[in-house]
Amino acid sequence: MGNSKKLSLAIAVFILGASLVACDDGRGGAENAAKQFAAAMSTLDVGSVPFDGKDSAVASQQVQDVFKALEPDRPTVAAGELTLDGDTASVPLDYTWKIASGEWKYTVSAKFTKSGDKWLTVWNPASLVPGLNDNEILSKGSQSPQRADILGAGDAKLVTYRPVVNVGIDKPQLGAADPAASATQLAELVGVDPAAYTQQVAASGAEAFVIAITLREEGRTITDQQIQAIPGARAIPATQPLAPSRTFARAVLGTVGEANAEQIEASAGALTAGDITGIGGLQQQYDAQLRGTDAVVIRAQRADLTSEQIQAAATDPRRVVFEVAPTPGTPLKTTLDPNLQALAESTLAGVGPASAIVALRPSNGAVLAAASGPGSNGYNTAMLGQYAPGSTFKMVDSLAMLRNGLTPDSKVECTPTLTVDGRTFKNAEGYPESSLGSVTLRDAFAHSCNTAFIAARDSVSQAQLEAAAMAMGVAVEAPSLGAAAFLGSVPGEAAGTEHAASMIGQGKVLVSPLAAAIMAGSVAKGSPVSPQLVLNPDAGAAAGGTPGEPTADAASPSSGVTPEAPSQASGQPVTAAEAAALADMMRAVVTSGHAGFLSSVPGAPVGAKTGTAEFGKENPPKTHAWIVAVHGDLAVAVFVEDGGLGATTSGPLLKQFLTAAG
Repeated sequence: MGNSKKLSLAIAVFILGASLVACDDGRGGAENAAKQFAAAMSTLDVGSVPFDGKDSAVASQQVQDVFKALEPDRPTVAAGELTLDGDTASVPLDYTWKIASGEWKYTVSAKFTKSGDKWLTVWNPASLVPGLNDNEILSKGSQSPQRADILGAGDAKLVTYRPVVNVGIDKPQLGAADPAASATQLAELVGVDPAAYTQQVAASGAEAFVIAITLREEGRTITDQQIQAIPGARAIPATQPLAPSRTFARAVLGTVGEANAEQIEASAGALTAGDITGIGGLQQQYDAQLRGTDAVVIRAQRADLTSEQIQAAATDPRRVVFEVAPTPGTPLKTTLDPNLQALAESTLAGVGPASAIVALRPSNGAVLAAASGPGSNGYNTAMLGQYAPGSTFKMVDSLAMLRNGLTPDSKVECTPTLTVDGRTFKNAEGYPESSLGSVTLRDAFAHSCNTAFIAARDSVSQAQLEAAAMAMGVAVEAPSLGAAAFLGSVPGEAAGTEHAASMIGQGKVLVSPLAAAIMAGSVAKGSPVSPQLVLNPDAGAAAGGTPGEPTADAASPSSGVTPEAPSQASGQPVTAAEAAALADMMRAVVTSGHAGFLSSVPGAPVGAKTGTAEFGKENPPKTHAWIVAVHGDLAVAVFVEDGGLGATTSGPLLKQFLTAAG
């Protein structure tokens, strides 16, 4: 190619390029600047955005200050259709925020200007939030709706708002008085640690009211006069969600208070410091259902506005830019009978070791009382305790034996002792000689002959024992319960002394007091009892629970059998005929066995089974004391952890409960 041709081609290319530049009106650059600003606002970090009239670092800090109250929330920001006017452009920006249960959407206009060959974003706070001024920031306030009640049988209010007084030092009321002296005096009056409270008062601001204790209004013995006699001390009336008494079903229901650090961390942002939430039990498990959702108000206000100025102003100097209405919580309905629960607790009031009484209605599985005594120290012994059931498990043995062809009238051998693989088993102290030898299964059951049941181990396999337990509704899951519980664990395989020990409810066999009541209830019902405590679990709460809490239908270690087929190993739940034979034997415990003291309980005839289970390494060993009973449409289990004999320790507690329950 000649030089003239090359030159012509070069000139042609130059002219074409020049015409392309001339056709670009700057729209592409402006659109890129708009997209960059929208993307930066989606992260609330505009440090890389070039501004007209504002240093990028200063602008970025101001953006963070404006939205600090909304952390950790971030908006989604999308740029709309650009309008170009020479060296200036404007773009609508669509903001979408997820705030609590609401959605805050708004559109603002962002402006851009061309400086040389660069497009710059024009700094304007109104492109962050509609109408925002340069000296303004956002604030966020929330208010929880009133927490929903927990209801019992017949919709009785178990946990509801009850009057209390917040007792503390109101620092502005101290005058010339010594804060430390007043704090010490008040702490001693209400029974809190004086050193810790004095330190708390000293560390609080000059305007603070520092609570020492919250007292129930009903039945309080510390009077307003005693409180007011201390300089700066006050009792301020309030209400709080409370059960009828401090101890009422506390381990089952849980309590309400400020979220602890562990709960806040586990809540994935749902809880923050100072939030009121459920602590333990049903209050924590169903917190979302009971709490509802907070009202949220977002306001624009001067950056230097103080809370004192807001309180002193005749009209609120802030303006509302967005709000979410509160959603009230839904009451949680339970089957607990307030009278039976209170009766169970008063029955256990004087028992020193860990203890429990569980009462349920066999016909529908309703848990009417689940009381854990003072010795349980706040633990839910009634539903979560894992203990060897001792001779109460002979109900399960007997079912397995009935399924092998025996009847209550079949003869079994009751010997004073029995040795298995070098380990000697014996009957309980004071076993009647008249019931030794060849006796009916009914008599061996009524007097709880250990050796007769252990002697049946060759004809009752461990797998049959497990199947019989599941057939009676224990060692299975509890899909309808709605609360964390342990429903028993029976190994499917065991040999030698361990299999022998299983025959008398020891070895690795474990039940809770709830499971023991279910076992007895299945006899009364004539089919397995499926326990129910919560009647209207919120689907989300029931399935997931609160982080760190068992799920609603957790049944702790169980045999892994599905709820639909609680006796897969046997293929058969307990039948009405089998239950009738077991009921006949449980009645014999009262009419001729060692629970004769229950014969005077008024009303329907009582059937029962006692149990004493050894535990620990001491000699003689300590024992768990058990007794279960059926009385009409009521099944009850009584348990005392370190309690001697079932008949002599738990028996009188059961009689007291059944007699008062009517």
